[in-house]
Amino acid sequence: MGWIAQHWLAVSLLCLYTGVLLYNAYVGGKASEDLAGYYVGGRNLGGVAIGISFFATFASTNSYIGHAGKGYAYGLPWLFMGASLVVFTWLSWRWVGPGMRRFAQQWDALTIPDFLVGRFAQPDPTQGQGPLLRGVAAIVVVFASILYLIAIFKGAGHLFQQFLGISYELAVGVTLLIVVLYTSIGGFVSVVRTDVIQGLLMVAGSLTIFYFVTTAAGGVGAITQLSDLPDKEFLFDWNGGLPFVVLLGISLSGSLKLLVDPRQLSRFFALKDERALRRGIWVAVLGLLVIQGCLFPVGIYAHLIMAEVVDTDLIVPTMLADTNVFPLWAADFLIVAILAAAMSSMDSVLLVAASTLFKNLIAPYTSRQSPAGQVSRTRAAVVGFAVVAAILALNPPGDIVEITIFSGSLYAVCFFPAVVLGLHWRRGTSRAVLASMAVGVTTLIVWISLGWRDTVHEVFPGLLASTLTYVVLSWSASAPATGSGDPADADPVAVPADVKAQR
Repeated sequence: MGWIAQHWLAVSLLCLYTGVLLYNAYVGGKASEDLAGYYVGGRNLGGVAIGISFFATFASTNSYIGHAGKGYAYGLPWLFMGASLVVFTWLSWRWVGPGMRRFAQQWDALTIPDFLVGRFAQPDPTQGQGPLLRGVAAIVVVFASILYLIAIFKGAGHLFQQFLGISYELAVGVTLLIVVLYTSIGGFVSVVRTDVIQGLLMVAGSLTIFYFVTTAAGGVGAITQLSDLPDKEFLFDWNGGLPFVVLLGISLSGSLKLLVDPRQLSRFFALKDERALRRGIWVAVLGLLVIQGCLFPVGIYAHLIMAEVVDTDLIVPTMLADTNVFPLWAADFLIVAILAAAMSSMDSVLLVAASTLFKNLIAPYTSRQSPAGQVSRTRAAVVGFAVVAAILALNPPGDIVEITIFSGSLYAVCFFPAVVLGLHWRRGTSRAVLASMAVGVTTLIVWISLGWRDTVHEVFPGLLASTLTYVVLSWSASAPATGSGDPADADPVAVPADVKAQR
């Protein structure tokens, strides 16, 4: 009772937050009568809501705990990644969003594998290499999603462990229970409605963190004091914390996810029209600009507040527990804000991964089911997927940034050529897509195995190899793919109703 009396604000906010989640789950459940409703909200959502959902989905504990802490090790050059993320958010909405929305609606695509099959396996996606492309793309989505979920569980686990004084295992379990409840019941509508609230909390939380951290450090300008300390010179050196070419690779790997990550692209699937897209772009860009601009410098200011740090993922949770940095009320509020950050990414990753798992890996090999039965199976996949990720997070394979960056590298080498070039170049074949995936992943693994990532980040050779493979094989094809072309100019490709059903 003493702890509850002390942290009454956190308890009150958590109760209110949980109540909102459950209400949104109820509303979302009513809108999830079929797969289109459960996966993409019936393609009828507005730009403001999707714009907030876009940045809230991306800025998870990887930003509040992982990225915020890494500045401690990498110094001012780490801010380059924050700027890169904002730029690529604009590029995603400008280059990818319009075409992805039109193509997804044109081919009744609900997942990224659906889009790839529609784009590269026309006229009959059920024959030839269509099923293979669908299956391989789905496996990539499922595996990369598992990695990302592990990182989010790790961040949330550290947060609750430090603040609540409970074991890491119990903290992961609490996170699992909350996110599974509303995601499995309400689907995409529940996720977006919740993301709007979570996004606003995240903006307020990032501003709060920046204010109190800089105040504890001696003011915004106090960072200049570090330049006079011999052991802190690396913070101001482009090659101090790590070689800049490696930092550039990390930035590219993390930023490319904004162009090709299925949880981000699924937002475009749900937009109702072009007007919504034009509104959403500025909401997404400005929201991410505020969040990243406030969080990325935190690790640098931590040099003025904390002693030697070994695990940068613990910087923010440790400072939250320090009343010399954050007053109790601010720490209580931030716990809820960072919890919202974790949930806003976790629910989206879970929904995309479970949707892909069921629709593209399970449903094609099972008997035809009713829409309600398909939704029920997807809900079960959400629960199962979350449990597996939580168990793996009990012994994570690396720190938050390392895991999320590798996940981003996988998405980049597998989907960048097919998504970005596929939207803006008429040529392209399913064979080229499959080969680019194989070559890109192989290059990533070989580069890491040989220990070359400390000199040049693996995303550069991996992306170069996959893109060249795609271009060469596509160019050598006899003619452009039947379903290709700029969706703004091309007539819709006629897709029979029975083919749509088989997708």
